[in-house]
Amino acid sequence: MEWMTQAVYLVGAVQMTSTEDRARNRQAALRLVGEAADLGARLIGLPENFAFMGSQEARLAGAETLEGPTLSAVRELARSRRVFVVAGSISERIDDPHRTANTSALVGDDGSIVAVYRKIHLFDVAIPDGARYAESEGIRAGDEVVVAPTALGRIGMSICYDLRFPELYRRLSQLGAELLAIPSAFTLFTGKDHWEVLVRARAIENLAYVLAPAQVGKHGPRRETYGNAMVVDPWGVVLARCPDGEGVCVAPVRRERLERVRRELPALKHRRL
Repeated sequence: MEWMTQAVYLVGAVQMTSTEDRARNRQAALRLVGEAADLGARLIGLPENFAFMGSQEARLAGAETLEGPTLSAVRELARSRRVFVVAGSISERIDDPHRTANTSALVGDDGSIVAVYRKIHLFDVAIPDGARYAESEGIRAGDEVVVAPTALGRIGMSICYDLRFPELYRRLSQLGAELLAIPSAFTLFTGKDHWEVLVRARAIENLAYVLAPAQVGKHGPRRETYGNAMVVDPWGVVLARCPDGEGVCVAPVRRERLERVRRELPALKHRRL
């Protein structure tokens, strides 16, 4: 498939502060996707865990299938506004009563589910600020690398902690990815030092655009995220960034820019290992 049907189109990164209030989260997500669509975005990304951030018990109890109310609402909005949506991630119900998948769905502008990616790398870390994260205790890791061919180009899918594993993105690049989606909920402690560096590195290494929606702020007494949702071009230039708080930022994806960067710095053709 060709890189895109349009020479230029806008992408939008959503920044949210999701909590245990599922109804409020869903309302905010739909409103912010709508705001990005109002600004002209054709591809809009929601952050990781946009539908719920809270306790393991409540997350498991509220897990949904891909046909559940959360993705159904996103699909209807995508269809009505004629936009593509990277539906950050939801807790997907699976055949294990003690675990879910952390699942990102790419929704087409006709409301269909174009591709599904389940987070491969799970965040099992005790960080120095005192917080402990053990995703593997309640989440089953995915095992499939996903690149989705669309009318806007080939979109490589990933989620948050995946960002620290460049081999995943090199595989996405080998499969033809031209835009990398990285919906995230990066901790404040790690994000302030690593988030932008890693997002820009993935863009530079793979000569690809990056759409990086993000969670921001306090989600409860023990969890705070860094925010700084952004769009980055194939040279590593930050084209747009959300300020603090909930909102959206938009930036253009240009066919000529991607082709020129890959032509002038053909590193993807020089790989030896």
